[in-house]
Amino acid sequence: MAHRVALRAQHPRSIWLMVLPMLLTVLLVAVWAEGQDYYELLGVSREATTKEIRRAFKQLALTMHPDKNPGDPSAHEKFLQVNRAYEVLKDEDLRKKYDKYGEKGLDEQQGGRYESWNYYRYDFGIYDDDLEIITLDSGDFEAAVNSGEIWFINFYFPRCSHCHQLAPTWRDFAKEMDGVIRIGAVNCGDNNHLCRRKGINSYPSLYIYRSGQRPEKFNGERNRDNLVRFSMQFITTTITQLWQGNVFSEIESAFSSGHGWLITFCSDSGDCLEPRTRQKLAGMLDGLVKVGWMDCTADEQICASFQVTSGATALFPPGSALNKPDSVLWLNTLDSKEIYNQVIDHLPDLELLTSDSFQSKLAHHRWLISFTFGNKNSASNEYKKLQAFLRNDHIQVGRVDCIADSELCQSLYIHKPCMAVFKGLGIHDFEIHHGKDVLYNIVGFARDSVRAFVTTLGPDNFPSDRKEPWLVDFFAPWCPPCRALLPELRKASIQLAGQMKFGTLDCTIHHNLCSRYNIQAYPTTVIFNGSSVHEYEGHHSADGILEFIQDLVNPSVLILDPSSFTEKIKGRDEGQIWAVDFYAPWCGPCQALMPEWRRMARLLSGQILVGSVDCQRFQSFCQSQSVRAYPEIRLYPGNSRQPDRYTSYNGWHRDAHSLRTWALSFLPRASVDLTPETFRSLVLSGRDHWVLDFYAPWCGPCQHFAPEFEVLARMLKGEVRAGKVDCQAHYQTCQLAGITAYPTVRLYPYLGKKRHEQSGEHINSRDANVIADTVRQRLQQLLPRLHNKPKDEL
Repeated sequence: MAHRVALRAQHPRSIWLMVLPMLLTVLLVAVWAEGQDYYELLGVSREATTKEIRRAFKQLALTMHPDKNPGDPSAHEKFLQVNRAYEVLKDEDLRKKYDKYGEKGLDEQQGGRYESWNYYRYDFGIYDDDLEIITLDSGDFEAAVNSGEIWFINFYFPRCSHCHQLAPTWRDFAKEMDGVIRIGAVNCGDNNHLCRRKGINSYPSLYIYRSGQRPEKFNGERNRDNLVRFSMQFITTTITQLWQGNVFSEIESAFSSGHGWLITFCSDSGDCLEPRTRQKLAGMLDGLVKVGWMDCTADEQICASFQVTSGATALFPPGSALNKPDSVLWLNTLDSKEIYNQVIDHLPDLELLTSDSFQSKLAHHRWLISFTFGNKNSASNEYKKLQAFLRNDHIQVGRVDCIADSELCQSLYIHKPCMAVFKGLGIHDFEIHHGKDVLYNIVGFARDSVRAFVTTLGPDNFPSDRKEPWLVDFFAPWCPPCRALLPELRKASIQLAGQMKFGTLDCTIHHNLCSRYNIQAYPTTVIFNGSSVHEYEGHHSADGILEFIQDLVNPSVLILDPSSFTEKIKGRDEGQIWAVDFYAPWCGPCQALMPEWRRMARLLSGQILVGSVDCQRFQSFCQSQSVRAYPEIRLYPGNSRQPDRYTSYNGWHRDAHSLRTWALSFLPRASVDLTPETFRSLVLSGRDHWVLDFYAPWCGPCQHFAPEFEVLARMLKGEVRAGKVDCQAHYQTCQLAGITAYPTVRLYPYLGKKRHEQSGEHINSRDANVIADTVRQRLQQLLPRLHNKPKDEL
């Protein structure tokens, strides 16, 4: 029986009444999102740190999430916009692109998915609000664990139930050990690459890190006492028992090296510091003060000489004596943190440098200088520990009061408190620290900076008319991507020492200089090479910068304009193949493609010519070439009789290898397919050298290797013939040759007599350059044998 569905016509007015609310909702969402930039959406400043951005997003997620607003039809779209803002601003590279180009420089898919409300409430940033626990990410992890301090780090995953069970214990433990060692946490959901690189494969994973030593994993029961016991064993600073036989020699020895003594006197009456507290203080004051104890029940007379009749604790600074008023600091507490704070406060401040001594002191020695403006900042007491951390690096530590020496600070363009490294080459070769104002970050910066060749630039030393090449990083100190780039610049400067100079220019101070070079976003990295100026658009890493510079010295991609495009592409020679990238500088996918395109061009060197066209600069030309979207990747084949013919790349992956494989598929074959008959007649009975690829059509690595083998065939053309054997179609031939895996590469050199199936020499590589070198070296070794053969055998 047929079913009939009756459709009742609705009055146009009733349809309009139904559609109108939906249209209004869409318009409201569009208006709400329009006109607000990502910083405004999250309610943060453009100077916000990643942690501040994460915290702001979490607050919005808890109130704006669609799960909490079931009656609001626009809640989903609103939250998508906020989520997109967070996903972009938390990522250093995406944030830089957004700051420079706005939304049009981003991938449209970014931030398209979000989690449930419960995730943001319970799993998102477990330790973000804990003052004693330092959340580390990829940007500052290495600086932290290599600073010289002891770090105990909790690698966790947001959805891991055991991680949440550990969290209260980890917080209590962090409070107990605060100041003794550093307690850290790494969110492996946000820092997946970092955790994989560190070999983290289960959660939570707890590791102790000490500079220069292998990390040690905690495998015990996860309670506070066990965690404290485990971490305390890594505090190896010596605690000395003082007695009649050593007390005065120990004190004099410490005083002569500039160290004081913290001594706790133990007796039957009064209080002395218990052993664990002494050990904690020894770790906290390592390199600054010696820690010891005296048993006054056994050495009553020596304690009496210190005017101690019951338990007590005192700090004896260098040069102090009981008969010098107020030179000894008596401590009326047993709390390790209170004692630490009183001791640090009592230690002498950093050496004060003035305009009279500044130049002479910095001429031949490396210095880390704290520039202050009158009032001490909260970290200045902690700075007293810097000398101990940097002693083995031969870096001296001092301070300059910019209120008292305003002319000196102004001449260096220093207008606010900061730390700077002077590299022993005069007062103008220095670098300012722009990282976190914490000890581990400052120590890491100082060690890296003295080894690197990065200079802080200003109007007086800006390389506008220098002949030698310079890389200049235009930045703003408040910009997180800028701060992340600075360590990469240092790495690149070391690798290019003597070839290129590196400098940084703070655009918040030198506005006019930055405007002169049309700097619109931070960081902007520019290479000045004589009269040529090149802006770096690749990934902000040392490797990316080095690749870009290498490409400038020996360009692999030809920059095309309408004239050169007509001459070189349209007028190409027969057999000449071109790959061309039509791009726009503001386009996010185009920026991501640039370093891969350069890498691909180097891989194709000598086989396919590679170019690029800037469609923002030559917009009308690109339109005339029917370029409608960016990036547009085209390959112009070697048929010069059809100059306008091309094939567009429609592949999903735009990495160098995928693009290279695609481009090579257009080259004519240089290898030959061998059958059992031709294998016997040409290879085994022939008089040529052969290199063979034994493969199976279904084998993924074989398909991956196929274009590489074609490159090899062209590289060896005229020297060695290249052939391929399909082991699925010709199984018996491969079996007789002893082939057990695919792909297998074999060299069959001709030595003047007939060869047999298994005489081929295995080559254990799938890189065309490596295989070609191996083949040539092997043939070179065989030359004497060939020359010694009787003529009738050749």
